[in-house]
Amino acid sequence: METNTPTFVTKDMIMGDILRQYPAAVYPLMECGMGCVGCPASQAEALEQAAMVHGLDVDEVVNYVNKRLAEQEA
Repeated sequence: METNTPTFVTKDMIMGDILRQYPAAVYPLMECGMGCVGCPASQAEALEQAAMVHGLDVDEVVNYVNKRLAEQEA
């Protein structure tokens, strides 16, 4: 799938790394249903694992987060 949205996060990135590198990602992640962003256990798991635990499509989460981060940079 081709997109014009810049890639900030990928599904294999560790949640803790995402939040350190892109603090603004916390809001779109929570909007997707990832209420675990503050959970210490989630800090060491990949976005793909966290999405699976919450029954979310990781590709949809990645696309949404990247879109929202791109909007904030614009």
